[in-house]
Amino acid sequence: MGNFAALIHNENIKIYSRVRTWIMLIILAVMSALIPVLVYFTGNGDSNSGGMGVWDNFQVSIAIAFFLNTIFTVVVASDSVAGEFSWGTIKLLLIRPWSRSKILLSKYIALVLFSLLSTGVLIAFGLGASLIFSSGSSEGVAGMNSSWSPAQYSFLVILCQFIQLFLTAGIAFMVSSVFRASGLAIGLSLFIIFASGIFSLLFNPDRFEWARYLIFNHMDLSVYINSDTGAGGSTLGFSIAVLAVYYVLFMLVSWIVFRKRDVAA
Repeated sequence: MGNFAALIHNENIKIYSRVRTWIMLIILAVMSALIPVLVYFTGNGDSNSGGMGVWDNFQVSIAIAFFLNTIFTVVVASDSVAGEFSWGTIKLLLIRPWSRSKILLSKYIALVLFSLLSTGVLIAFGLGASLIFSSGSSEGVAGMNSSWSPAQYSFLVILCQFIQLFLTAGIAFMVSSVFRASGLAIGLSLFIIFASGIFSLLFNPDRFEWARYLIFNHMDLSVYINSDTGAGGSTLGFSIAVLAVYYVLFMLVSWIVFRKRDVAA
């Protein structure tokens, strides 16, 4: 267990020893804090002018920052395995007394830890700036169901966004493991981010029964915050089950390919 912890620590060092990582975290912090500031000053800080409240401000900040968070996490995921092949360090890693499964798992755990850290950064800075720079007196959130408090609603949205990030990063990690190409992993993941909404419209479960089993139609779980049913009459449990199957498939493909891959070349 201690050796495996050391392996995870080694993967964390690889991530955080790069200047790129700290630049991404700084950008997240700045963007999360900047949006409430801009909203405050463009509204002249006048609570009587219909300015945005704390949680509305926080929601806007998180919506923008989480998009960047997803991109940055995808970059880290894409480079996790493919980078070892690109830099030629994969052989040095595999000759150590650790199985390939443990090596791949340690890389994935390090990725998840980074995604949690980056999400924590944007929440801390976004919420802090929203508490300081709020021009409105409203305590609600636009589109919020009355059964939730503003804080509950806001963090439920964040949870749904993190699940979407988690799955997108899983796709990037799989492509990185299978094709050893970080550029392809980043490109494909960004394509999924931008095109998932289009695919959901083209393959609408309300029109095609088989479309209920496509991952694109279940990536956004926030629809269930205010409703018991999603597209095509899907339930939250069904959507989670579909996403879980795809997630297991992504991880299984990554594991099988990485274990069988010949690195002699």
